Amino acid sequence: MRIRGFLLAAAVMTIAACSGIYYRTMENVGIHKRDIMVDRVKAARDTQEETKKQFISALEQFKSVVYFKGGDLETEYNKLNATLKKSEAKAAEVRGRIKAVEDVSEALFDEWRDEIRQYSNETLRRSSQQKYDATREKFADLIKAMKRAEARLDPALVPLRDQVLFMKHNLNAKAIAGLSSEVVSVQANVDSLVAEMESAIVQADLFLKALPSE
Repeated sequence: MRIRGFLLAAAVMTIAACSGIYYRTMENVGIHKRDIMVDRVKAARDTQEETKKQFISALEQFKSVVYFKGGDLETEYNKLNATLKKSEAKAAEVRGRIKAVEDVSEALFDEWRDEIRQYSNETLRRSSQQKYDATREKFADLIKAMKRAEARLDPALVPLRDQVLFMKHNLNAKAIAGLSSEVVSVQANVDSLVAEMESAIVQADLFLKALPSE
């Protein structure tokens, strides 16, 4: 247990060190943490928009298979399975984008806080502190919204994944028609995810507008 704890701590320190090296390298070529944060927040926002559309597409594909009206059932299943895989990939991308935003924000706010302490002019120090506090508050709203959206990924993915797995082993019209009762719950989960993602997208835009210029 002690060894596992040491390895975990070492891994965290290694990641932090790598991030620190990356940010210093970028600073040396004129790209500051604020610029990186803006890019990452935009990337997270855009990925959530793409993911929202992907899950809506997956829901529609699921409905088309459940309410199958004729044709090649296996072909329709394969389309749904491919759509599910894309949805899983987009969910993983959302999680990665959020972690990247958190990483750079921590570095940026730490640096900003340290620099506030360096002011000898009280008026300038107070002004910088006020900007720091306002930006930190806006960022807290943003990350909460992103985390709420992230928390809805699995509730939307898991039931859909279960239904696709069931179809794989019961690829006949009668069995799949029996899944019609599941459409309501799957739709509810996707709707909740879409609503949270739209909220997170709005918060991202508000944060970017409120972020003080250098």
